[in-house]
Amino acid sequence: MNTEKNALVCGAGGFIGGHLVKKLKKEGFWVRGVDLKNPEFAPTAADDFIVGDLRDQTVVQNILDRPFDEVYQLAADMGGAGYIFTGDHDADVMHNSAQINLNMTYYGVKAKIKKIFYSSSACIYPEYNQMDPDNPKCSEDSAYPAAPDSEYGWEKLFSERLFLSFQRNYGLDVNIARFHNIFGPEGTWTGGKEKAPAAMCRKVAETLDGGEIEMWGDGKQTRSFLYIDECLEGIRRLMESEFSGPVNIGSEEMVTINQLAEIAMEIAGKKITVKHIPGPLGVRGRNSDNNLIGEKLNWKPSKPLKDGMVKTFQWIEKQVEDAK
Repeated sequence: MNTEKNALVCGAGGFIGGHLVKKLKKEGFWVRGVDLKNPEFAPTAADDFIVGDLRDQTVVQNILDRPFDEVYQLAADMGGAGYIFTGDHDADVMHNSAQINLNMTYYGVKAKIKKIFYSSSACIYPEYNQMDPDNPKCSEDSAYPAAPDSEYGWEKLFSERLFLSFQRNYGLDVNIARFHNIFGPEGTWTGGKEKAPAAMCRKVAETLDGGEIEMWGDGKQTRSFLYIDECLEGIRRLMESEFSGPVNIGSEEMVTINQLAEIAMEIAGKKITVKHIPGPLGVRGRNSDNNLIGEKLNWKPSKPLKDGMVKTFQWIEKQVEDAK
């Protein structure tokens, strides 16, 4: 190999991982991607893409065949509220993701990788701080006493501690970010694992003007959503810093789910009725607290939600048309 930097992206067949591979390639990296599956919506930009199961120790040993300059551990068993909050997938979510992280830390040290990024989640924050939809508390120091609202959140919190313990005991250079609802084109948009922005865009795109869509809950629960480009910028800035984290990577533009649906309708130029039905919801309120990322990285996400929703709706509308 030549003198260019090399990177390994775990979860490169997924939404964030696929976009991250493209960004790293534009920056001049040689990139290896690994995932259970190839990217669903676009060919991989990786120089080398391996279809493999990171729960398998042999697979992990084989992909870590050099001291990578940078490793990005995004691989996890995850999905939207319809997957995470039903309780039907708790054992798989905890076992699969924990096994991946146990393998990556242990064999990463053996391979002498130089730096590793771990993607945690805002789902680690205590449910008791997110009961008021208008005033959720998600500052990084509010994570304890721990009380995540899902087994997905508990596993993410465990793995944060796993990575930091390998940093303390074995000198593994770690950076950890807690993602807040990342969205954009080339992400899951149907099938039950899609996130709220994609679900709203799909429902609006599939529904005629004057029609009706269904929404879980009363729609007054709040969230913030971060467009993929800003997420990638935050990841790269964190990796180039001396700050280990954990740090929030998310937007501070908090909206209700009703408002999210209205944004999708406005983009589509449609007036659609919302029918509220029972369904898995998660916490009542969540919003990124960006004080720490501003302090440590001298940067924070700032693009308006609607800008990202326009791009996402246009892409999903095309998927809906192509699927007919």
